[in-house]
Amino acid sequence: MSVSQRCLCCVKYLMFVFNLIFWLGGCGLFGVGVWLSFTQAEFSSLPLSFPSLSAANLLLVAGGITMVTGFLGCLGALKEQRCLLCTFFVILLILVLTEVTVVLVLYYLHDQVESHAKANLKDGMKKYNSEHELKKSWDNVQKMFKCCGVNNQTDWYEVLNGTRPSSCCPGAEKDPCNAWSEGCYAKAKNWLSDNIRPLLVFGVCIGVVQILALVFSMQMYCQILYAEKNLD
Repeated sequence: MSVSQRCLCCVKYLMFVFNLIFWLGGCGLFGVGVWLSFTQAEFSSLPLSFPSLSAANLLLVAGGITMVTGFLGCLGALKEQRCLLCTFFVILLILVLTEVTVVLVLYYLHDQVESHAKANLKDGMKKYNSEHELKKSWDNVQKMFKCCGVNNQTDWYEVLNGTRPSSCCPGAEKDPCNAWSEGCYAKAKNWLSDNIRPLLVFGVCIGVVQILALVFSMQMYCQILYAEKNLD
């Protein structure tokens, strides 16, 4: 076996291992997304801008794309096909650039994104009396997180003519009551931060694997091209 063939073999199995880890990471992200979706099922009728619902959908999409990309990488490594490797590299590069863009947008435009999300939720509150499922979702989320409104209980005053839902009241569901003072947006955001923190570390590890997979896929592509030229 020549030096170039040994290098190709080494890169091939390294790429396969990294893509297998990448695929398993995608399964993990998808699994957490499914778990998060099930835990939020009681208020799934809320707008998707609600923090925990946004995170669940994001994880499902990211996990699904990661699984497909990882599978393409494993297949390309085993088959040693330049077409598959090139497709894998392009998809993974787009995925990495998208992830970086999302992180930068959330970091630099955090206040604008949050304001838009809150405004979207407040618009949804206006349908509280007309849509049964939405009403049920708001009642469930307020009971679960022990919160009231988006920012606080005053968000309901415009919607319910100076009153608030009974789900804002701890204990007995009647008015007047000492409604929960905190808004549901902040409560859900804090709950998400507490429960999803380990996933951020996991996400960084997946990011490192993605970069290495890009390097190995390009290296393998070049090795296969070099081997084909030598055969000719």
